[in-house]
Amino acid sequence: MKKISFLLIALAISITSCKNDKKETKTVTTEKFVVKPEGTSVKWVAYKTTDRKPVGGEFKILKFENKEGETPQEALNGLNFSIPVSSVFTNDATNTRDAKIITSFFGAMLNTDLIKGTINYTNNAYTASITMNGVTSNLPLNIKITDKRRITLTGTMNLKNWNALDALKSLNKVCFDLHKGADGVSKTWEDIAIEVNTFLRKN
Repeated sequence: MKKISFLLIALAISITSCKNDKKETKTVTTEKFVVKPEGTSVKWVAYKTTDRKPVGGEFKILKFENKEGETPQEALNGLNFSIPVSSVFTNDATNTRDAKIITSFFGAMLNTDLIKGTINYTNNAYTASITMNGVTSNLPLNIKITDKRRITLTGTMNLKNWNALDALKSLNKVCFDLHKGADGVSKTWEDIAIEVNTFLRKN
């Protein structure tokens, strides 16, 4: 009887101990990565003259809803954005280049007050589905992640994929002399380098 009593007491202590262990279990909260417009920049480099002289600029306004995810990839995937073309900025000392780009380039396109798009992450690759000039086309993107929070996306936009070569001709017409090189040839290239930088905050 003493052995049975001892076993029953030991079993009761064991059950009580298990219950206490369950009560002490804490839920682990997963930290989220958050993409915000104020931590994001969109820069571009176009080229003029036959020597491909670079002309850099950026868009000062980027619109999208704050998006979060458990990984940087999840935070970026499905991110919808829109960019007012009127926010173009090239830091031109003459204060004329921006107006020419807005009126003679974007103004020669269809429905392009805004450039709209979505960043997608599939099969370990990033693309931006961009709508411009009434055309939606994919822009492949390379990605660099530093410290899990600083993201750089780069790609090359070819304007022919958005039927924008007529708009390019319109821009080259108003910038004809400015886009002449040493050979006297005026040229504006149809490829544009794109760079998106964002800093993912933690939620």
